Amino acid sequence: MGDSLTAGFGLPPGEGFVPQLEAALRAAGRQVQVLNAGVSGDTTAGGLARLDWALADRPQAAIVALGGNDGLRALPPAQSRASLAAILDRLAARDIPVLLAGMLAPPNLGAEYGREFAAVFAELAASRPQVVFYPFFLEGVAGDPALNQPDGIHPNRRGVAEMVRRILPAVERLLDRVPPPG
Repeated sequence: MGDSLTAGFGLPPGEGFVPQLEAALRAAGRQVQVLNAGVSGDTTAGGLARLDWALADRPQAAIVALGGNDGLRALPPAQSRASLAAILDRLAARDIPVLLAGMLAPPNLGAEYGREFAAVFAELAASRPQVVFYPFFLEGVAGDPALNQPDGIHPNRRGVAEMVRRILPAVERLLDRVPPPG
């Protein structure tokens, strides 16, 4: 569940985060199908509003990678926290293991906003020990022109590959929490 970063904005089919993650997991011997519940432009509130739609496919685990657009729009961190907390609580109520991918605010919004924004993700994860936490979804990719599309925000194919490489161990920890069938 995410925004343009998971939806594959600006990339040809097969080169976005979801297909690259699925391919990496299958290469690691995991027989999984990764569903793309990413909607470009979505905020944490938008993700909460469409959570039932995303759950209609009855996922066995969830990656929540929302917040980038909240930061870009300088939305109040308390608003983002409330929406993310509601998403995490609803997933927990359905016994769906979750990986929460954190996000950082753009530096032009100031250090104080940046600290408050980053704390949203860390505090939610700390208060929910059952959640697998990956602190920064764009780790190793943000700010690197060679790994981003010309807009400087969305990763290119190589950037997505780097994101997948870095998050893969956390996703495997998430999958290890999925109860066996039956």
